[in-house]
Amino acid sequence: MTKRRAPVLPVYMDINVHEIFYSLQGEGTRTGFPSVFVRLSGCNLNCSWCDARAACEHGTALNVSTVLERVLTFSSMDHVTITGGEPLIQAGTPELITAIIEKGIPVLVETNGSLPVSLVPAGARKIVDVKTPSSGEEGSFLMENIDSMGLSDEIKFVISDHEDYHYSSNFLKSRLKGFEGTVNFSPVHGDMPARTLANMILEDRLAVRLNIQLHKYLGIE
Repeated sequence: MTKRRAPVLPVYMDINVHEIFYSLQGEGTRTGFPSVFVRLSGCNLNCSWCDARAACEHGTALNVSTVLERVLTFSSMDHVTITGGEPLIQAGTPELITAIIEKGIPVLVETNGSLPVSLVPAGARKIVDVKTPSSGEEGSFLMENIDSMGLSDEIKFVISDHEDYHYSSNFLKSRLKGFEGTVNFSPVHGDMPARTLANMILEDRLAVRLNIQLHKYLGIE
C-alpha cells in the first residue's frame, strides 16, 4: 500500500513588524473603508513630517505565517494595508503580500517611492509617494517607478506649503502626462489648510484628487 505523502507546507520568511491593527482607511481612493493595517518597521528615508516615526526604529521579528494568521483574525475588512516605515526594504514583504492575496483579500502597499515598485507582486495596489521639498527627501523618487504603475495604482504628493504645491504641480505636468492611475494631493494636517489646497487645485484646473487624511480629522489611528 502506497503511503500518502504529507502536504508540503510553505516555508515563510521572518519580517519585522511594528504593529497590526484594525481601523478605517484614512487616505487614497479607499478612504473610509475598514482595513487591517500591517505596519512594518524600518525606513530608508527621514521625512521631516513623518507621522509614523516610531515604526522606523521599533519592531518585532515575526514569521510571515504568523502575520497572516493575525490578519485573518479580523473580519469585515475591505482590504489589508501594508505600510511602514518603508515596507519594501524588507525581503519578506513580497511574500507577505502574496500570502494575503492568495486568501482572496485585496492588498494596498504604501511605499515612499525611493525603491523599485516592481518588487510589489501583481494583484496588489501600489500607493507611491513623490517626496516634496518640505520632506527633506526631494529627489528620492525613482522615475522608472512610473512605468511600473497602472490604472489601479496611486501617486501621492504630501504638500506642506506653496513651494511643495508648485513642485507637485510642475511634476504632474512634466512627468505624469501618460499616467493612468490616481494622483493625490495631500495637505499636511496642521500646516496646509485643506480648503487652501482645494482652491489652488481648482484655480489651476489640475486633474488630481484632494487627499484629506480622514484619520487625522476623526482622531483615530
